Amino acid sequence: MEMSANMTKRVLLANLGLDGHQMGALVVAQGLREAGFEVIYLGLNQMSEDIVAAALQEDVDAIGVSSMCGIHIEALPEVIRLVREKMGRDIPVIAGGIIPEEDVAVLKRAGVAEVFRPGSPIKIIVESFKNLCS
Repeated sequence: MEMSANMTKRVLLANLGLDGHQMGALVVAQGLREAGFEVIYLGLNQMSEDIVAAALQEDVDAIGVSSMCGIHIEALPEVIRLVREKMGRDIPVIAGGIIPEEDVAVLKRAGVAEVFRPGSPIKIIVESFKNLCS
């Protein structure tokens, strides 16, 4: 079900660090667009500061971060800290990618709203964004 025009939510997606794999982020971007989201995709090789600066500039409702290079434990809590500091409000930060099962609880304790690992259905990811942005 698509969102109506007056309910369009803006989402920023980015690939964290020296991550050369963007297919997952592109699939999520397409799924979100089909569901009525406005998606700003920053692309590869983004650092925490870049992601939050763009989120602030674009006034987004959520941030989706793909991590395939193993820096998620350090970088995602930094994204959340910077969101609170620079944006003055909490917005959901959703993570996806090659994230070991044992790191999921650590990220959630740090404030990550949701973590999607390989094989997560796009329908579930889109529903999560819808719920978190409502």
